[in-house]
Amino acid sequence: MSLTTLSSVLFRLFQYIEGANLNYSRISMTVPVLTSIVPGAGPLHSSAYFVKFYLPTKFSAIPPLALPELNLRPDSWKSHCIAVRKFSGFARDSNIVKEAEKLALSLSKSPWANSTSTDSGYAYSIAQYNSPLRFIRRVNEVWVDVSGPDEDSCKSRLMAEF
Repeated sequence: MSLTTLSSVLFRLFQYIEGANLNYSRISMTVPVLTSIVPGAGPLHSSAYFVKFYLPTKFSAIPPLALPELNLRPDSWKSHCIAVRKFSGFARDSNIVKEAEKLALSLSKSPWANSTSTDSGYAYSIAQYNSPLRFIRRVNEVWVDVSGPDEDSCKSRLMAEF
């Protein structure tokens, strides 16, 4: 993903939360901000991505619609299971892929081996919890969807490290 394109998306999201929506509502920023990577969906088989953030509860039932020129759309996720790997520092191309690989390696050595789900269409997502102006004690996560034989399967092992 290019920095210019990502900056454009983030600027449009910023405009949206500052009131560039059909009812001119200001929306409190929430965390995490998610960047979901879709491999091979971009031009010349490059990766594409979606940037998302959670709406405050106040707006969850009826989200304010973005102004059409912002080219943003609401998305809702059904309940699903994810595997998570936490990492610090700034989330950059150079360390995101390494962290995703470490998560994949951990999963391969766990009861969750071969359980990654492609239902979402994303290879993985990066969750960023801090403002870009925060330089120390930053928290990020790499997320990957996992599936099990039934709904309760992800509840059985809430935390494990391999």
